[in-house]
Amino acid sequence: MKLYNVLSIGLIAAAAVNAYTFERLEKNNTVLLVVDHQVGLTQLVRDFTPTEFRNNVLAHAALGNLFSLPTILTTSAETGPNGPLPREIIEMHPRAPYIRRNGEVNAWDNPEFRAAVEATGKQQVVLAGIVTEVCTAFLALSLREAGYSVWANTDASGTFTPILAEDANRRMEQAGVHLMGMFAIAMDLMRDWRNTPGTAEVLPFLDQYLPAYGVTARAHGGAVENGTLVPGEAELI
Repeated sequence: MKLYNVLSIGLIAAAAVNAYTFERLEKNNTVLLVVDHQVGLTQLVRDFTPTEFRNNVLAHAALGNLFSLPTILTTSAETGPNGPLPREIIEMHPRAPYIRRNGEVNAWDNPEFRAAVEATGKQQVVLAGIVTEVCTAFLALSLREAGYSVWANTDASGTFTPILAEDANRRMEQAGVHLMGMFAIAMDLMRDWRNTPGTAEVLPFLDQYLPAYGVTARAHGGAVENGTLVPGEAELI
């Protein structure tokens, strides 16, 4: 009986793996949502340092221009303590729909916001917000229920504690939301360094928002420009 159970579990697991389909982001079928990245709410974020999170939020918004994604901005009660969106985000997207919600906690409950998303005709959604378990998760779950494929940018969603982020991410993942950071999202949208946007456009973006990769590119560029190797370096290549 025990052997039978073990074999059954193994077959079920194998079937689940075989049934898996790798869903990839398609830049021509993707809309970017900037959700409640408000200056007042930013002060609630404790699972990132202020410097890290500001950078991550701006990087999230910049994905829209890098990959020519339709982008929608939304805020919740911005005339109160939640505050406005950072000026840098508004300046990045001067012609984007900017939905100022006066009461709805879940952005999907706002008819104007929902209509703006639907008007894009896109079926894949990349989003991030403050706080993770409310602004990001509520919207992500609603979008899944409405039939969209959803990618939550975990770099640009922040909350009070790491455990709350873990709980929210687990809840979204169970609903089929893809959890990815900015670099993975950018790479999936780009697909190939030879594409457009590709090396010429993406490397400057990464240099600005992911300095670790920017330094790698700068080091390579410096080595090529200098045209020299120090003793022992050739053996490392």
